[in-house]
Formats: sequence, structure tokens, C-alpha cells
Amino acid sequence: MKITFPHMGNVYIATKAFFEELGQEVVPPPICSRKTLEIGTKYSPETICLPLKIMTGNFIESIEKGADTVLLVGSCGPCRFGFYSTLEKHILEDMGYNVDFIVFDPIYEGIKPIKDNIVKVFKVESIGELIRAGKLSWQIIKTADYITQLSNKVRAYAVDSYQVDLIINSYYRQIEKVYGGEETIELMNKTIDNLNKIKLDNSKEPIKIGLIGEIYTIIEPFVNLEVERKLGHMGVLVEKSLTPTTWVEHHIAKFPFGSKTENEKYRLAKPYLETLVGGHGRETVGSAIYYANKGFDGVIQLLPLNCMPEIVAKSILCNVSKDLNFPIMTLILDEMTGEAGYLTRLEAFVDLLKRRREEKSVG
Repeated sequence: MKITFPHMGNVYIATKAFFEELGQEVVPPPICSRKTLEIGTKYSPETICLPLKIMTGNFIESIEKGADTVLLVGSCGPCRFGFYSTLEKHILEDMGYNVDFIVFDPIYEGIKPIKDNIVKVFKVESIGELIRAGKLSWQIIKTADYITQLSNKVRAYAVDSYQVDLIINSYYRQIEKVYGGEETIELMNKTIDNLNKIKLDNSKEPIKIGLIGEIYTIIEPFVNLEVERKLGHMGVLVEKSLTPTTWVEHHIAKFPFGSKTENEKYRLAKPYLETLVGGHGRETVGSAIYYANKGFDGVIQLLPLNCMPEIVAKSILCNVSKDLNFPIMTLILDEMTGEAGYLTRLEAFVDLLKRRREEKSVG
């Protein structure tokens, strides 16, 4: 069994280390690129949402490197992500690829399928070995998200913000070469030390923007056109409403009660949206209010074209923005998104927030 999986932000780092600790052969997908997008777009339905196109490209690139088993989490409700595995399997079969799809559906879809897939994938000698690897990968995903958060903070305060990019680019190049958990954590600690050595200008008072919306477009830098870096170089302090750590804490680590922060977002969203609309639509509405209450200057909603839950959220965010007098900008992403126009909109939004802050300080 040669395992691969989608490239989703930092998830691949922990997943790769996890299976290597278990002695499994892993074929991690190459970092998402224009080639990945072009391959996925060519073989995917034209009107399907962007994440499926990118993931299809991920799988094809990995299969061509030797992968024969695809791992994917499932979903339910009014979001097309629940159909991804079926559709992608048919696409690959039509292309002549014979691969095994193993899908870990939500626990409320039934215990037996999850149990069967665990037995099929995790061929270990003892449950203790699996728990040890799981704890190590959990530490890695939290550290990976911390590095992203730290880089966003340092970039906003740095005297030379491009020093952050040099460190992070080196980190991503090296992370593909290390093997197992210990080497991964060693590289991460070194990266954190390097980021902490960057000279800061603590007199800065950066604009604070929260990124809200569909989780894949928030956490995958290629898909959102490196929005965190672009904003950081404009002197903006960026925080993401959803990260792999956030997702695992809410849906796995603290199941069935959920995390305190995410439950708070549900509560905040309730006056505008009482029920689940699929994907992260409800979290998007709650996150906008959450960041307004935290004193952020504004938020940016990121979503793939035709994303049904986020379209529902987008219509509600107009009322949230008006009621709270809180700037909210929506950026819709697909394979046709032009970087120049995208950058212009980011610059205009940041200028707007700066003027609002100045007007408040004068008033």
C-alpha cells in the first residue's frame, strides 16, 4: 500500500509523519501548483467547486509517482464535499487509474465503516503504537499551525517582512525531505527559532484582519493566492478562523461536545443563521461577529466559486456588516482568478480600514 492524500495547507506535514511513524509507505502530493490546477481542471466537471479540481490534480500527480491508495475524510449535509470521493474515483477510473479510495466519513454516519477502514489502513502490531503516532502527529499539526500563525505575526511587525518569506520557503522545501516525527519536529523548532530572531518594530500598530469562509480556501496558500503573505507585506496582522488544529479540536479531540471557541461562534451566528447549511457556512457568520467583538478592523470571506454553504453565508454577511458597522469583503476563487485584480482589491480594502481607523482616532 502506497498512501497519498489531498494537499490541504499544513495537513500533509502531520499526515506524512504519522504514516511514516507507523512504517507505511507514503507518497505525499507535490505542493499545489499551476500544473496541479491545470490537470485537475482538465478532468473535472467545469462547474464543480475549486477544491475538487485541485484535489483531483493532487491525486493524479501522486499516482504518477507510485501511489495506489487515496485517503480522504468524508462529509455530510448540503455540501458537495460529501460526494468528492465518489466523483474523484470515477474520474480516475475513466482515466485508466486503478486506485483504492478509503474514506473516513463522520462518526455519526456509522461506527462500522470507520472501524473497517481503520483496520484496513492502520496495520500495526499494537494499539499503543497507533496512539503514540497519533499523539506525535497531533503535536506536529499544532506546531505547523503555530508556525503559520507566528509567521503572520512576525511579518506584520518585521522591519523587513520578506525575511519571513525566506525562512518559510526554506522550511517548506526541507519538510519534504525529513522522515518521521522526530526529524519533522526538529525542523519545526529550528524554524520557530529563526522566526523569533527577525528584527521587529514593536511601535507598529498593524491593521487586524480575520480570514473567514470555506476551510480549504482559508488554509491552502496556492488556492487563496498567498493572501496571508500579501496582507502581511502590507503591514496587516492576519488571523485565520479555521485551521487544521481548530478542525481536529472541534470534531475529534473534543467530540461530541466541540471546542469552546467554535461553540461560541455557533451561538453568535444563531440570530442570523439558526441551522446547519453545510460546509462551514454557519461558522463563517459566527466568525465575522467573533472578530468584530474582538476589535478586529475587518474580515475577508474566502470561498470557491459555486460553494453553496458560503453563498448562503455571503448573503447574511451583508446584514452582519450593516448591523455591526463592520467591514466585510468577499473574495471568490476559481481557476480563472487573476492575481493582479485580486491584489488590487486587497490593497483597496486595507486602505479603507486604515482610513476608518484614522477617522475613529480623530473623532
